[in-house]
Amino acid sequence: MSQTIIVTGGAGDIGRALSARFLNDGHRVAMFDRDASALQNAVAAVGDPQLLMPVVADVTDLASVTQAVAAVEAGLGPVDVLVNNAGGVVSPTLAKTSEAAWLADIELNLNGAWRCVRAVQDGMIGRRRGTIINISSVNGSGIYGYPAYSAAKAGLAQLTRFLAVEFGRHGIRANAIAPGSVKTQAWKARVEQNPEIFERLKRWYPLGDVCVPEDIAGVAAFLIGPDARMITGVVLPVDGGLSVGSTTMAREFCGEDF
Repeated sequence: MSQTIIVTGGAGDIGRALSARFLNDGHRVAMFDRDASALQNAVAAVGDPQLLMPVVADVTDLASVTQAVAAVEAGLGPVDVLVNNAGGVVSPTLAKTSEAAWLADIELNLNGAWRCVRAVQDGMIGRRRGTIINISSVNGSGIYGYPAYSAAKAGLAQLTRFLAVEFGRHGIRANAIAPGSVKTQAWKARVEQNPEIFERLKRWYPLGDVCVPEDIAGVAAFLIGPDARMITGVVLPVDGGLSVGSTTMAREFCGEDF
């Protein structure tokens, strides 16, 4: 069944992969982003303008989000699925985190998702159906740097559980995807400094690899489909086993080829 889907942070690599996968599966997609130029480039890359609607929207502004949702409903129909993908990081350590940086990460990564939910929830409740996917992170459950971002992602996991429990009686499901490292342009500066960064990271992952954006899109495609009808309130790691344990650390502890 074709659905109307909002993807926030649509201009980024994960947003593009999500949009492309949903379009390929026959859905109608509205890509939200606050960067109009980047959004147009993303739309050109993803294609299929008949089923794709770019909307300039800032998830840190409730009025902007509310207007954007109204535009989607007028152009594509009632919103069936919301994917809260917009996110970003500012400061890598507590010692380097200013008050402004802390608040900026919380606003974008946690409060932004709440605003988007607030803009679609009444319609979903009224129709007694809807699916919400929050793109979280392994940072929400472990310590991997970026404290404000991590705190926001931990809050996003708890918001997901609240949505699942409180809105479940209205036929609304809510789940979160928690990726580990994902090969995106967000790593560009690090890769330029150290071209071997991903090879170094892989040794911490039991599967010996890191995610690409399409890995996240594939899981999202499953979660919005009929096979996931009884799945709600889950924070699903898509991290190559990172959050379970590390063979590198296990090797050090036991002194064996683990």
